[in-house]
Amino acid sequence: MRAPRLPLLVMLALLGMALFVGARDDGAATPAARVDRLAGKVRCPTCAGISAAESDASSSVAVREEIARRVAAGETDDQILRFLVDSYGTDLLLEPPASGVGALVWALPVVAVVLAGAALVVVFRRWRARGFGGPVSDADRARVARALHE
Repeated sequence: MRAPRLPLLVMLALLGMALFVGARDDGAATPAARVDRLAGKVRCPTCAGISAAESDASSSVAVREEIARRVAAGETDDQILRFLVDSYGTDLLLEPPASGVGALVWALPVVAVVLAGAALVVVFRRWRARGFGGPVSDADRARVARALHE
C-alpha cells in the first residue's frame, strides 16, 4: 500500500514558496543595508579570507565608502559590483561568477555528486545481480540461533 502523496506535495510546495520568498530581493532595503549586503559580497582587498563588511582595514573602509557613494548616487547593485570588479578584478568577489571559468566552480561539485551517485547505482545493481553471497548453510543458521538466544 502506498503512502498518500498529498502531504508530500504540500510540503514540497511550502518549501518552494519559502525558498522563493527568501531568495527574492524586493528592493526595499535601506541604503545602509544595501551597503552592508554589497560589502559582504566582496572580499577585503588587503585581508585574507574576510569580506569588506567584516574588515576594519583602511582598504575595506574605502570600499564601503565607495559603495555608499554609489548607492547614494542611485546605481544598481549590478553596476556597483561591476565597477568594483573593473577596479580590483574578479578575485575581489567572494562568490565566483556563474559564467565562463567561474562556472566550473559551481558545476564541478554537481558533476562529481552526479557521477558518484551513478557509480553507486551501478555497483548496487551489480551486487544485486550477483546476489549477496552463497546459500545459507546449516552451520550459519545454527550460529545465528545461538547468537539470538545468548
